[in-house]
Amino acid sequence: MEPLDDLDLLLLEEDSGAEAVPRMEILQKKADAFFAETVLSRGVDNRYLVLAVETKLNERGAEEKHLLITVSQEGEQEVLCILRNGWSSVPVEPGDIIHIEGDCTSEPWIVDDDFGYFILSPDMLISGTSVASSIRCLRRAVLSETFRVSDTATRQMLIGTILHEVFQKAISESFAPEKLQELALQTLREVRHLKEMYRLNLSQDEVRCEVEEYLPSFSKWADEFMHKGTKAEFPQMHLSLPSDSSDRSSPCNIEVVKSLDIEESIWSPRFGLKGKIDVTVGVKIHRDCKTKYKIMPLELKTGKESNSIEHRGQVILYTLLSQERREDPEAGWLLYLKTGQMYPVPANHLDKRELLKLRNQLAFSLLHRVSRAAAGEEARLLALPQIIEEEKTCKYCSQMGNCALYSRAVEQVHDTSIPEGMRSKIQEGTQHLTRAHLKYFSLWCLMLTLESQSKDTKKSHQSIWLTPASKLEESGNCIGSLVRTEPVKRVCDGHYLHNFQRKNGPMPATNLMAGDRIILSGEERKLFALSKGYVKRIDTAAVTCLLDRNLSTLPETTLFRLDREEKHGDINTPLGNLSKLMENTDSSKRLRELIIDFKEPQFIAYLSSVLPHDAKDTVANILKGLNKPQRQAMKKVLLSKDYTLIVGMPGTGKTTTICALVRILSACGFSVLLTSYTHSAVDNILLKLAKFKIGFLRLGQSHKVHPDIQKFTEEEMCRLRSIASLAHLEELYNSHPVVATTCMGISHPMFSRKTFDFCIVDEASQISQPICLGPLFFSRRFVLVGDHKQLPPLVLNREARALGMSESLFKRLERNESAVVQLTIQYRMNRKIMSLSNKLTYEGKLECGSDRVANAVITLPNLKDVRLEFYADYSDNPWLAGVFEPDNPVCFLNTDKVPAPEQIENGGVSNVTEARLIVFLTSTFIKAGCSPSDIGIIAPYRQQLRTITDLLARSSVGMVEVNTVDKYQGRDKSLILVSFVRSNEDGTLGELLKDWRRLNVAITRAKHKLILLGSVSSLKRFPPLEKLFDHLNAEQLISNLPSREHESLYHILGDCQRD
Repeated sequence: MEPLDDLDLLLLEEDSGAEAVPRMEILQKKADAFFAETVLSRGVDNRYLVLAVETKLNERGAEEKHLLITVSQEGEQEVLCILRNGWSSVPVEPGDIIHIEGDCTSEPWIVDDDFGYFILSPDMLISGTSVASSIRCLRRAVLSETFRVSDTATRQMLIGTILHEVFQKAISESFAPEKLQELALQTLREVRHLKEMYRLNLSQDEVRCEVEEYLPSFSKWADEFMHKGTKAEFPQMHLSLPSDSSDRSSPCNIEVVKSLDIEESIWSPRFGLKGKIDVTVGVKIHRDCKTKYKIMPLELKTGKESNSIEHRGQVILYTLLSQERREDPEAGWLLYLKTGQMYPVPANHLDKRELLKLRNQLAFSLLHRVSRAAAGEEARLLALPQIIEEEKTCKYCSQMGNCALYSRAVEQVHDTSIPEGMRSKIQEGTQHLTRAHLKYFSLWCLMLTLESQSKDTKKSHQSIWLTPASKLEESGNCIGSLVRTEPVKRVCDGHYLHNFQRKNGPMPATNLMAGDRIILSGEERKLFALSKGYVKRIDTAAVTCLLDRNLSTLPETTLFRLDREEKHGDINTPLGNLSKLMENTDSSKRLRELIIDFKEPQFIAYLSSVLPHDAKDTVANILKGLNKPQRQAMKKVLLSKDYTLIVGMPGTGKTTTICALVRILSACGFSVLLTSYTHSAVDNILLKLAKFKIGFLRLGQSHKVHPDIQKFTEEEMCRLRSIASLAHLEELYNSHPVVATTCMGISHPMFSRKTFDFCIVDEASQISQPICLGPLFFSRRFVLVGDHKQLPPLVLNREARALGMSESLFKRLERNESAVVQLTIQYRMNRKIMSLSNKLTYEGKLECGSDRVANAVITLPNLKDVRLEFYADYSDNPWLAGVFEPDNPVCFLNTDKVPAPEQIENGGVSNVTEARLIVFLTSTFIKAGCSPSDIGIIAPYRQQLRTITDLLARSSVGMVEVNTVDKYQGRDKSLILVSFVRSNEDGTLGELLKDWRRLNVAITRAKHKLILLGSVSSLKRFPPLEKLFDHLNAEQLISNLPSREHESLYHILGDCQRD
C-alpha cells in the first residue's frame, strides 16, 4: 500500500464526516510517505516531526515562523521552535521531518541570522555540487538532480578528471617534473579514461598534450606550499578564522604538510549533505609567533581561475561535511590547477547559513514534485523553480533542453510569465515536438515520479545512521562488529579487495550474498559511508568485499559494518531516455514516429534482397533446426525495415529462437545489440550462443555476469589483452559485431559512436517503456521478444499503475499486427497442463511440439511403496489416490471443507493449513522418487513463502525451490505446487490474484504435474480464477478435501503440527 494513497484515504475519511483520524496519525503518514524509516530523536542527529506551523509578526513587526515540533511518535512532549530573520522563508509544513543545529538547553529552540541552523528533510542527502550550482539557478540544480544522465560528458570534464587524478597521486608521491610525466602517462593509459576518449572521439596524443600543459603549475604549487623551509618562506595570505581571537587581519604563512585522504566520501545526516572532497590536507597556519595545525578540504579546479561564488560555496559546504569526521576546519582551499593559484575560503556563519537555506529550497523542490488539487483528484506534476534570465548561465547550461521541454510539456505556462529572452529559446528548443509528443513526455514524467515515491522504491540509507548494526542485523541486511583481517589488495582501477571477520564469534544469519551491492561504514558515529562496493564472497567465518576505496589507512582496531545498498527505484535512466526521445535528432524523430505516432512499420518484399549469397547455406542449416512459427519469425525480422514483435508463448523456445536469430543475422553480416532488463536474461541467451562459437562482447561489470560468460566481458578482455592504448580499445570494439548488455547499460561509451543493424530486446513485455527505449536509439531496426499475456512491468504505485505505467512497449506496439509473429509450438507442458492456459489465455493457439511432449508424465519410481503406505489406511480417500497418480497431470485440491482460513500478521498474508498440506505433498513426492530439484512451490505472498520454507526445513525435506510467481517467469519444473493462500468469508481480495497474467504464469511452469491448492468459494470471486474453475469443473479436475477431523487429514496436519 503506497503511503501517499494511505494519506489520501485518511483525509477523505475526515472530509466525509467519518470519525476524525487523529492529527498525529495523519502527520506521521505524511512523514512516512517521504522517509519511512525515520526515528524521531534528540541529540546530535536529532529528528523532529513538525506538528504545526504558524507565521507571526514579532514586537518589531518582523515575520517569524513558529513551529510546534515533537520527538514523540504519539505527539507528546511538544516543543516550540522559532525561525527568525531569513530562516522564516524556509518552506516547512506540518508532517515534515527536520533537524536543528544549535543549543537547546532552554526551550524554545531559536534559529536566527546569528545562531543555529535549520535543516529540512535531513535524511535526503544532497550533493554539495548541486547546492553550489543552485546559487545562480535553482531550477538548473533541480533538473540536474532529476535528469542526471542528461549531463553529457565533455572534453573539459575528461581533462579535469585526469588532472585531478594526477594531482591526487602526486601529492601522495612526488611533484618532481619527471614523476608528474610518469603519473600522467600512467593515468592516460587507464581503460576507463581510454573509454571516455573513445566516447568523445579524441586522440590519446591530444589529451596528453593538454594534460602536460598543466604539469608545470603542479610543480610550482608544490614548490611554494610543500617545500622544506622556514615558516617565513611559505606563501603569505590573509586568512581570518573565527577561532582567531586576537588580530585576525594580520597575514599568515601557509604550509601544506601532507595529504591525509583522496576523494574522501562523506555523508552528513546533520546537514542533509553528501560529497567527495578532492584532497583532505593537513595545513600549518603560521601567524606571528604561533602555529596552528588544521585538517582542511582542498578543492581542485581545472577551468578558468574565477574564484567564483559557486566554487567558494562548494568549499564552504565541504567544511560542513568535514565536521562529520573531525573538528571544524573553519576554512578550505580552492586551487586552480592551470595557474597553481590557491585561494583561502573562510567558512563564516553567514555563508554557511545562506548555503543551507538554498539546500532546504532544493530539498523542498525535489520532495514536492507531485500535487493534488484536492483529496481524491488526480496527481499532477508541480512547476519547477522559476526560469531565470541570465544569458551566460543559460548559454552553457547542460540542462537547457530539459528546462525548455519541462516548461512546454509540464508547466504549460503563459508566455508572459517567462522572461522575454527565454521565450524564443523554449520555442526553438521544442518546436519540433507535437502535442502528442509533449503529452507522452508529461505523462511518463508523472508516472515515473509517482513510482519513485512508492515506499518500496524510496528506501533511503538513513538506517545506517539511525539504527545500530546490532538491531539491523535482525533484518538480515546488515553485518556489524567486523574487523579487517588481511592486507588490502588493489585489484584494478579504483577497486580494492578487503577481508573482514566478526570481532567475536561467527557471522550472524544474513540475507547478504555474493554480488550484493553494499555500503561500508565504521561503527562509530563519524565514519558513515566510508566506501561502496559489493560482496565478493561470504560464509559463516568471513566476508570479502571489493570496495571503491582503500581503507588500510584506518587503525586495525576499527570496527566496521556492512549494509546492503537498497535498490532504489532508479528513475534517472528512464527519465534520461524520455528526454532523449524528445531531442531534435534523426534517431529520436524516427522512434517518436514509431512509438508515439504509431507509424506503420515497413517491410521489404523479398528475402533475396537482404540475404547475401554466401550466407544462404548457413542460414538454411540453422532454419532446419527450427519449427514453422520460429522460421516465420526469422523471415519477418530479416524483411523488417523498422521493428518486429515476437510473441513467445510459454515453453515455445524463446531463447532458442533468439539464439538462432543472432546466428542468422551474424551470418548475413549484420551487427547485433542483444539486451534485456536483467543480467540473467542476457546471459541465458549468451550461454546458448557460446555453444555455437559465435563471438560476442559482453558489456557490464564482471561480478554481475554469469561465471561462464565472464571471459567474454569487456573487463576480462581488456585485462587479457593488456589494453593501454585507444587504438587497441577501438580494435576490441570494432572486432565484435555482436554486443550484449542490459537495458540500463546503454550509457557505455561504445554507444556514442556505434549504431547496430539490429537490436533484440528479450523479456520486452516485462520492461517499462522508457527503460526499453534506451537501447533502441542505437539501432536501425529492433526486435522485441515477449508475451504481454505473462507478467507485465512491475509497478508498485497504484496511481501510476492506473495511469498506464504497466503497459510495456511490446504491448503498445502490438496493435500493429503486421509486425507481430507468434510462437505457438511449445515443448514444456503435457497436453492436459497446456489445455489450462489454452482455455484461460491463448484461445487454443498453443500446441505441443511432439507426441512425446503431449503425453509426458511425472516419473515416480517408488510410487508403489508410497501407495502401500497410504492405502493400507486410506484406500477410501480418492483425493489421495488422485493427487499422486502420474496419469492425472492436473489436480485442484479444494480446502473449503477442511477449512483452511488465511492469517494476516505483520502486514503479510499466510495460510498455515495450506502450507502444511504443501509440505506433506512435497515430502511424499520425494519419497516416491521425485528429485527435490524437479519440484517448484509457488505462492503469491512472501509470508506464505516463509511459512512453507520453515516447515520444509523442519521436515528435513531436500532443497526445494519456494518462490513467487514473478521469480518463476521464464522457468519450469517437472512438478509445480501452487498455494493460493486467500481463504476468508468477508470477500477480501488481494491485488496479486486479480491479475490474470500472474495466474497464467503460475499454471504454465509445470512440465508433467500441476497441483493447485486453495479455497474454491473464496477464490472464485477473482474473475480470472472463476474462468479457470469453470474449465477444471468441466474436466472433473477438482478434488474436495474432507474436513480436518477426517482421519486422512488429521494424520497429515497432525504430523505437521508435531514437526
